[in-house]
Amino acid sequence: MTADRRLDERRQRALTRYYLAVGAGGLAIGVPTTQFAIHDSKVGLYGPVLTLAAETIEEHERTGGAAVVRVAGIVGDTQQATSEAALATDLGFHVGLVDLRHSAGGTDDRAIEHLRAVAEIIPVMGFYLQPAVGGCDRPYRFWRRVAELDRLVAVKIAPFDRYRTLEVVRAVADAGRGNEIALYTGNDDHIVLDLLTAFRFGDGPALHMVGGLLGQWAVWTKRATDLHAECRRVVTRGMPIPPRLLTVAAQLTDANGAIFDARHGYAACIPGIHEILRRQGLLAGTWTLDPREVLSPGQSADIARVRSAYPDLTDDVFVAEHRDRWLA
Repeated sequence: MTADRRLDERRQRALTRYYLAVGAGGLAIGVPTTQFAIHDSKVGLYGPVLTLAAETIEEHERTGGAAVVRVAGIVGDTQQATSEAALATDLGFHVGLVDLRHSAGGTDDRAIEHLRAVAEIIPVMGFYLQPAVGGCDRPYRFWRRVAELDRLVAVKIAPFDRYRTLEVVRAVADAGRGNEIALYTGNDDHIVLDLLTAFRFGDGPALHMVGGLLGQWAVWTKRATDLHAECRRVVTRGMPIPPRLLTVAAQLTDANGAIFDARHGYAACIPGIHEILRRQGLLAGTWTLDPREVLSPGQSADIARVRSAYPDLTDDVFVAEHRDRWLA
């Protein structure tokens, strides 16, 4: 955003170029980190932001860059959600990450019908959003039914809760679709261990989370892609987990606590992400669409603490080397 809270197209495009340059396997637009408020028809930014991302990705791919998975966040009641799905499809997005908070009354039956309606337009990714930031609890039986939807291709699991995380993975396993549905961690407080864990229930095959769709990975993304690649090598080659990765797991959770403002119930999660990007020069400020959404007391100092404590988690040097080209 600019200081007067308008879309800063130059910096938004630069941010997308940054993610593409570091080798992110996909981009998710219109999701919580993008600000759900862009979906409000009075704000009118959902279409422009998705279009800007699509154009920047196409520029990247035309000039020899690797293809990336395009994920569009989809919210609202079924009428709004299907309209957003149609727009995302027209813009070349591959999958819709469906927010179920406001879907058709909220019952499990209606939520399933809502997902099915969106899936008729675009393949869908289920989304378990933690209640602390507006999500709702969904039981195992719900996710078991979701896992049976033909056009469900992935699930982002972000309840920030080990019990609920296991329920979703078990539901996919019990549906016999572990080889068809990609599991992504959205648990920013448990990233590395989610990626390293072999989830096995009884005598069935082990399931793994193949990637992360994470607000935390909107910053220091060069290191995030390196870390993801290392975790995948360990898992796919059946290697022993290096103790160093367990240390990194704790460090990353500590860093996330500062950036996401865990101390204040995640109230300043998005400003915290923006603050990292501002300090790197990718953003001009931490402004969001909501003027009340600002850094919490002590959060800036906590962010400075983790940046100093864990320099290996940052990619400040890489960003400084390429930032001017991305902003051009």
